[in-house]
Amino acid sequence: MSTRAAHPTDASDLATTRWRIDPARSGVEFQVKNLWGIATVKGRFSRYHGTLDLSGRPAIELTIEADSLDTRNEKRDAHLRSGDFFDAARHPYVRFVAEAATLDGDRLRVRGDLRVRGTSIPLQLGATLRPAGDGVDVEAVTEIDHRRLGMTWNLIGMIRPTSRLTVTGRLVADHPPSAR
Repeated sequence: MSTRAAHPTDASDLATTRWRIDPARSGVEFQVKNLWGIATVKGRFSRYHGTLDLSGRPAIELTIEADSLDTRNEKRDAHLRSGDFFDAARHPYVRFVAEAATLDGDRLRVRGDLRVRGTSIPLQLGATLRPAGDGVDVEAVTEIDHRRLGMTWNLIGMIRPTSRLTVTGRLVADHPPSAR
């Protein structure tokens, strides 16, 4: 009989623990090609929170404060926060909610709804989960056609229609598995 305590991220705990994203060790970033595909604009959101609870409903929630967008260019950031894009004054949050997700080894298959500017679109993505220290490292990447979200401003066709959204970081237990 072993006296070693189970690692907090054993496979059974992944499915039975409520996890929350640790913003200090995580990132929500985006990339979009512009200048007819010659340049890539990269940005990030600095304020967000989220949870993963494979035994709960919803299984995944991620809420991002739209005005926390930062591309390191104040003029561009102001335009992206405007009604041409995120309309952050009227729609302060970007939300992703998945009612269920399927875990297969270290891969998570997710179907959910992304809500931006008052418009929701279905979104499918895959994520990789790996035990790490005090939690689980996560990496999820997806492509989004921002036109479907009402972001259609495109001066002489210089912005590509898809953006890449990447969520990386650490999930930590919201409470220990025994507390459920």
